[in-house]
Amino acid sequence: MCGITGYVNLAPPQPAQREILQRMANAIRHRGPNAEGIWTGGPTGFAHRRLSVIDLSTSSNQPMCNEDESVWIVFNGEIYNYQELREELLRAGHVFRSHGDTETLIHLYEQEGVGMLRKLRGMFAFAIWDTRTQTLFAARDRIGKKPFKYYIDENHFVFGSEVKAIAQHPAVRLEVSDHDVHQYLGFGYMLSPNTGFERIKKLPAAHYLLLRDGHLEISRYWRLDYRKQTTLSEAESEERILELLDESTRLRLMSDVPLGAFLSGGVDSSAVVAAMTRHSTTPVRTFSIGFDFEAYNELPHAREVAALFKTDHTEHVVKADAASVLPELVRLYEEPYGDSSALPSYYLAQVTRQSVTVALNGDGGDENFAGYQRYDIFMRLLNGIRTAQKFHLGWALSAAPALPGSFFHTIRRRAAAIAPLLNAPLAQVYGRVVCRTSDELSRELYTPEFYAAMRGWPHARFMSLGFGAPEAGAEPLHQALLWDVENYLAEDLCPKMDVATMAHALEARSPFLDHHFLEFSASLPAAWKYSQGDKKRLLKKALLKVLPREILYRKKQGFGIPVHDWFRGDLRPLFEDTVLAPSSRIRAYLSSAALDKLFQSHLAKRTDEGYRLWTLLTLELWLRNAGK
Repeated sequence: MCGITGYVNLAPPQPAQREILQRMANAIRHRGPNAEGIWTGGPTGFAHRRLSVIDLSTSSNQPMCNEDESVWIVFNGEIYNYQELREELLRAGHVFRSHGDTETLIHLYEQEGVGMLRKLRGMFAFAIWDTRTQTLFAARDRIGKKPFKYYIDENHFVFGSEVKAIAQHPAVRLEVSDHDVHQYLGFGYMLSPNTGFERIKKLPAAHYLLLRDGHLEISRYWRLDYRKQTTLSEAESEERILELLDESTRLRLMSDVPLGAFLSGGVDSSAVVAAMTRHSTTPVRTFSIGFDFEAYNELPHAREVAALFKTDHTEHVVKADAASVLPELVRLYEEPYGDSSALPSYYLAQVTRQSVTVALNGDGGDENFAGYQRYDIFMRLLNGIRTAQKFHLGWALSAAPALPGSFFHTIRRRAAAIAPLLNAPLAQVYGRVVCRTSDELSRELYTPEFYAAMRGWPHARFMSLGFGAPEAGAEPLHQALLWDVENYLAEDLCPKMDVATMAHALEARSPFLDHHFLEFSASLPAAWKYSQGDKKRLLKKALLKVLPREILYRKKQGFGIPVHDWFRGDLRPLFEDTVLAPSSRIRAYLSSAALDKLFQSHLAKRTDEGYRLWTLLTLELWLRNAGK
């Protein structure tokens, strides 16, 4: 796990400068404290910050080249099947000087070219400069575990693991994108290729780019396909789930440094710890954090699982000082980012890094098996729409708001949710579930000028850009799952873990995000994942062989923080002094009267706006920091 950066001078193709590369590398020093390397060759320069995990010798330092120095690479991530690939390449006549996975990528590129991507099993972002063809080839892993961001104009191509590195290049100017602010207010994070900045983009997950003669070409190389349904029975599928989870966990135990696991006591992290225990000759090291809010404290559940598997368990109770930590989180995440679970993730990584360098986690179980509440809401909403369509109840839904009294409150509420969606496409229906700011709320919150500028981009349009891909098949649940894998997982959850862990030079690995596991999960019928409110149905049935029923079927807690209470307490002064201040940056986009009304409604407990207020607060702090 590392930090990568570099640039190519396009026109004129002047020599790359080490001084610029040094500044770029310094900006991502936190990602790799163990070694630094810089290489220049003609118009191209690479820089690398190394976190040593595999082959701790200097022979695996980067940038790295092949024997004749015609191919150079900077790489961030882990290739879990690199030893198998190395053996194939040795048989083909390639000569190795190191024992890590980076050199395997160089020789695999020599052997396969762009086709190498289909053979990789792991998490990665890399850039390869081929001096023979004067071509830059860069790629990201299938799920988006590792970041790759870039800037391009007619004279320069600049890339890095983080915007912080890119911004050190003298050609780059950070300018806020109003379009991206609008998108962020809808989702709470940025959808690829957007970053919040003009001209700075993200390479989407499962894509690669080729830069040659100033021409940039971006292509997709992989996508989950839910149409390829398994021929296995339900019982056989349960066994296959356990086999694949066991294999993907075993592969992620490869390490030359101390290794452990995040443990919440929930289904997914407990399943990973169970698999780790089967492959470990010593007690697995597990790490948990709790908060001084009982409803958000997972420590008793984690303690139960740790005792079950006799782990070497560390737990830490955090009295989170959100007001002081939040500005640092905004700086670290560098894009507009409003997922409040970034805070506990940051603290957990901090505690874990004191003992180990690598930590496995349970990320991905919910996207594989429809574990989130959002899927239950989506399917219930669809059922309501279908019922209304079947019995031609459009007229009744229109009349429902006029029904008087508290007795009809539930009917009025459900009618209000269903009526606007009677003839809406699935993307719009799912957008109603996942968007933080509806188009109706945008009309109320936005300034007239900002609303007029963004009217052509309702949030449903963002949804439709990736929703309903042919590979999702006909099942609505699978269409929602594919959208979440390519957006919510890739753009919210993976960056959350990458940034939180790399801030402390900790490597995070996710067995449930192994692409073999994902592909098998996609092949399972939708009804095996979700059925009438029963979420993660088949996964839980399979895990009954390794975990107690009370762990598998307790109510899902989630990795959250008490934002609703904090905005009525510790975070209130910060919100008032930033978002509601006369000098706030957010006033360029949102109505000050509407913001005050929203906040007052929350303070008076008429509504719970905690997550929306967090979205607004992080945006204001980001806008204040965006040009720095």
